[in-house]
Amino acid sequence: MKKKIDSTDLFDQLIEIANDDIDLVSTKYKVPKSVIKIARESSPGLIVNDNYPYQEKMKVKDYRKEKEALQIELAKLQSWARSNGQKIAIIFEGRDAAGKGGTIKRFTEHLNPRSARVVALEKPTEHERGQWYFQRYVKHLPTNGEIVFFDRSWYNRAGVEKVMGFCTDKEYKEFNSQVSNFEKMIISSGVTLIKFWFSVSRIEQLRRFISRTYDPLKQWKLSPMDVASLGLWNEYSRAKEAMFRNTHTTHSPWIVVKSDDKKRARLNAMRYVTDQFDYENKSTDLLFKLDRKILSSASKLTSSAKKSGTNT
Repeated sequence: MKKKIDSTDLFDQLIEIANDDIDLVSTKYKVPKSVIKIARESSPGLIVNDNYPYQEKMKVKDYRKEKEALQIELAKLQSWARSNGQKIAIIFEGRDAAGKGGTIKRFTEHLNPRSARVVALEKPTEHERGQWYFQRYVKHLPTNGEIVFFDRSWYNRAGVEKVMGFCTDKEYKEFNSQVSNFEKMIISSGVTLIKFWFSVSRIEQLRRFISRTYDPLKQWKLSPMDVASLGLWNEYSRAKEAMFRNTHTTHSPWIVVKSDDKKRARLNAMRYVTDQFDYENKSTDLLFKLDRKILSSASKLTSSAKKSGTNT
């Protein structure tokens, strides 16, 4: 059964979360009082996640320098992919406000749009609901010389659809039984498939929601689903862990990106992608070395989460 989303105006809800009595907000939205308090009071420049490997966010000057260098490498990669008929599909998944869209924007900022495109699908139409679940995604897969960025993907079924009751148990089980073979077929057709999971702490996620509420240029990113998900943190954690167990494979692994600092997350996602290919004039500068404090495999994240009792 679908969980009902409160019809109260989205911005009124978020303003209430940002300003009203903490006890009342905590009870109504099922968010711990400590999370609300820190999200409201902490400075935007500070890291609020005690489990994050850095205490401060990356300096803007350093970030811009490294971003420019990596974007040059991405341009080289795209040119090589076009010349050699390479097909690249990159999936960006993660909780709301984890930094997926912002990272995609930095990836594509200086790429040729003729052979690099972003796929961000709306909810399925009535016609699409009657199709094989993966069918609507197949037509968006890359052709020769193309890079495709999926801003969410077929993994909606393993996450939001599962948690919010937008699919049946039968549909969820069918997805899990088919997705590995589906990805094997994609890869065997010559596509390089990369799967990113952007991991954000609960406090940082709420802080970003509150920030977007007051920023006219970012309000479009908010949706009723954001508010509906606030009290379902643990449910989403369990869904994510089940997804990793079922779909983290040797042929199609999940790469987890710790994104409480968006700048480090963006740079290391770029580094990971360029690291997968031996393209022409590739730089060997140490600047492009992966930061394993930020990037890890899904198997390592699941193991550490069990030990520490934390989920992102």
